[in-house]
Amino acid sequence: MIAVTFVCLGNICRSPMAEAIFSRMAEERGIAHLFNVRSFATSSYERGNPVYPPAAKTLAAHGIVGFSHRSQPLGVADIASSDYVLVMDGMNYADVSHMAGQRYSGRVFRLGGFLAPPEDISDPYYTRDFEKAYSQISRSCAAFIEYLYGEGVLNKE
Repeated sequence: MIAVTFVCLGNICRSPMAEAIFSRMAEERGIAHLFNVRSFATSSYERGNPVYPPAAKTLAAHGIVGFSHRSQPLGVADIASSDYVLVMDGMNYADVSHMAGQRYSGRVFRLGGFLAPPEDISDPYYTRDFEKAYSQISRSCAAFIEYLYGEGVLNKE
Protein backbone atom coordinates (compact mmCIF):
# COMPACT_ATOMS: atom_id res chain seq x y z
CA MET A 1 0.00 0.00 0.00
CA ILE A 2 1.09 3.53 -0.76
CA ALA A 3 0.50 5.71 2.29
CA VAL A 4 -0.53 9.24 1.31
CA THR A 5 -1.04 11.84 4.02
CA PHE A 6 -2.49 15.28 3.35
CA VAL A 7 -1.71 18.09 5.81
CA CYS A 8 -2.96 21.63 6.36
CA LEU A 9 -3.17 24.00 9.32
CA GLY A 10 -6.46 22.95 10.93
CA ASN A 11 -7.46 19.75 9.10
CA ILE A 12 -11.00 21.01 8.59
CA CYS A 13 -10.81 22.44 5.04
CA ARG A 14 -7.95 21.77 2.63
CA SER A 15 -6.46 18.49 3.83
CA PRO A 16 -9.77 16.67 4.33
CA MET A 17 -10.92 18.02 0.95
CA ALA A 18 -7.71 16.63 -0.56
CA GLU A 19 -8.25 13.29 1.19
CA ALA A 20 -11.77 13.04 -0.22
CA ILE A 21 -10.86 14.27 -3.72
CA PHE A 22 -7.81 12.03 -4.02
CA SER A 23 -9.75 9.01 -2.74
CA ARG A 24 -12.46 9.58 -5.34
CA MET A 25 -9.90 10.05 -8.14
CA ALA A 26 -8.14 6.83 -7.14
CA GLU A 27 -11.47 5.00 -7.05
CA GLU A 28 -12.46 6.32 -10.48
CA ARG A 29 -9.12 5.17 -11.90
CA GLY A 30 -9.43 1.71 -10.33
CA ILE A 31 -6.36 2.21 -8.13
CA ALA A 32 -7.95 2.98 -4.75
CA HIS A 33 -6.92 -0.42 -3.39
CA LEU A 34 -3.28 0.64 -3.73
CA PHE A 35 -3.58 3.54 -1.30
CA ASN A 36 -4.01 4.30 2.37
CA VAL A 37 -5.13 7.95 2.44
CA ARG A 38 -5.34 10.12 5.57
CA SER A 39 -5.24 13.77 6.57
CA PHE A 40 -3.92 15.71 9.54
CA ALA A 41 -3.34 19.21 10.95
CA THR A 42 -0.11 20.99 11.79
CA SER A 43 -1.93 22.48 14.79
CA SER A 44 -4.29 21.19 17.43
CA TYR A 45 -6.65 24.20 17.27
CA GLU A 46 -9.44 22.23 15.63
CA ARG A 47 -8.80 18.81 17.21
CA GLY A 48 -11.92 16.66 17.01
CA ASN A 49 -13.89 19.09 14.85
CA PRO A 50 -15.61 17.87 11.68
CA VAL A 51 -14.98 19.12 8.16
CA TYR A 52 -15.86 22.82 8.02
CA PRO A 53 -19.45 23.05 6.65
CA PRO A 54 -18.61 25.17 3.56
CA ALA A 55 -15.87 22.66 2.66
CA ALA A 56 -18.30 19.75 3.04
CA LYS A 57 -20.87 21.65 0.97
CA THR A 58 -18.31 22.20 -1.79
CA LEU A 59 -17.39 18.51 -1.81
CA ALA A 60 -21.08 17.60 -2.00
CA ALA A 61 -21.59 20.01 -4.90
CA HIS A 62 -18.97 17.98 -6.76
CA GLY A 63 -20.57 14.64 -5.93
CA ILE A 64 -18.51 13.72 -2.87
CA VAL A 65 -21.11 13.03 -0.20
CA GLY A 66 -20.97 11.16 3.07
CA PHE A 67 -17.32 11.97 3.71
CA SER A 68 -16.82 11.85 7.47
CA HIS A 69 -13.71 13.19 9.16
CA ARG A 70 -12.54 14.68 12.46
CA SER A 71 -9.51 16.94 12.74
CA GLN A 72 -6.41 15.37 14.22
CA PRO A 73 -2.90 16.77 14.71
CA LEU A 74 0.02 15.27 12.82
CA GLY A 75 2.71 13.42 14.76
CA VAL A 76 6.14 12.12 13.82
CA ALA A 77 4.76 8.57 13.78
CA ASP A 78 2.24 9.66 11.13
CA ILE A 79 5.06 10.99 8.96
CA ALA A 80 7.11 7.83 9.54
CA SER A 81 4.22 5.65 8.38
CA SER A 82 3.65 7.73 5.22
CA ASP A 83 5.25 7.37 1.83
CA TYR A 84 4.10 10.84 0.77
CA VAL A 85 3.18 13.72 3.07
CA LEU A 86 1.49 16.35 0.90
CA VAL A 87 1.16 19.82 2.41
CA MET A 88 -0.86 22.76 1.17
CA ASP A 89 1.44 25.77 1.49
CA GLY A 90 4.83 27.08 2.54
CA MET A 91 3.89 27.42 6.20
CA ASN A 92 2.70 23.79 6.29
CA TYR A 93 5.88 22.73 4.50
CA ALA A 94 8.08 24.48 7.08
CA ASP A 95 6.13 23.03 10.01
CA VAL A 96 6.03 19.47 8.68
CA SER A 97 9.65 19.52 7.47
CA HIS A 98 10.75 20.62 10.93
CA MET A 99 8.75 17.81 12.51
CA ALA A 100 10.01 15.29 9.94
CA GLY A 101 13.66 16.13 10.49
CA GLN A 102 16.33 14.77 8.17
CA ARG A 103 15.15 11.20 8.58
CA TYR A 104 11.77 11.75 6.89
CA SER A 105 12.28 15.02 4.98
CA GLY A 106 12.24 13.24 1.61
CA ARG A 107 8.61 12.28 2.16
CA VAL A 108 7.33 15.86 2.43
CA PHE A 109 6.04 17.60 -0.71
CA ARG A 110 3.86 20.58 -1.52
CA LEU A 111 0.70 19.25 -3.15
CA GLY A 112 0.60 22.23 -5.51
CA GLY A 113 4.23 21.58 -6.37
CA PHE A 114 3.09 18.92 -8.84
CA LEU A 115 1.46 21.64 -10.96
CA ALA A 116 3.24 23.61 -13.66
CA PRO A 117 3.82 26.25 -12.54
CA PRO A 118 3.77 25.22 -8.86
CA GLU A 119 1.29 26.96 -6.59
CA ASP A 120 0.23 26.93 -2.97
CA ILE A 121 -3.28 25.73 -2.19
CA SER A 122 -5.07 28.82 -0.90
CA ASP A 123 -6.79 28.48 2.47
CA PRO A 124 -10.55 28.87 1.95
CA TYR A 125 -11.09 29.28 5.69
CA TYR A 126 -9.60 32.76 5.22
CA THR A 127 -10.29 33.47 1.52
CA ARG A 128 -13.85 32.04 1.64
CA ASP A 129 -13.25 30.76 -1.90
CA PHE A 130 -13.92 27.05 -1.49
CA GLU A 131 -14.39 26.51 -5.23
CA LYS A 132 -10.89 27.85 -5.92
CA ALA A 133 -9.45 25.52 -3.28
CA TYR A 134 -11.42 22.60 -4.74
CA SER A 135 -10.06 23.36 -8.21
CA GLN A 136 -6.47 23.73 -6.99
CA ILE A 137 -6.68 20.51 -4.99
CA SER A 138 -8.30 18.56 -7.85
CA ARG A 139 -5.68 19.66 -10.38
CA SER A 140 -2.89 18.96 -7.90
CA CYS A 141 -4.18 15.49 -7.01
CA ALA A 142 -4.43 14.60 -10.70
CA ALA A 143 -0.88 15.87 -11.25
CA PHE A 144 0.33 13.85 -8.24
CA ILE A 145 -1.21 10.68 -9.67
CA GLU A 146 0.56 11.36 -12.98
CA TYR A 147 3.79 11.91 -11.02
CA LEU A 148 3.36 8.47 -9.43
CA TYR A 149 2.98 6.92 -12.88
CA GLY A 150 5.98 8.84 -14.17
CA GLU A 151 8.12 7.70 -11.24
CA GLY A 152 7.09 4.08 -11.79
CA VAL A 153 5.30 3.89 -8.45
CA LEU A 154 2.11 3.09 -10.37
CA ASN A 155 1.87 1.02 -13.54
CA LYS A 156 -0.50 1.95 -16.38
CA GLU A 157 -1.36 -1.73 -16.94
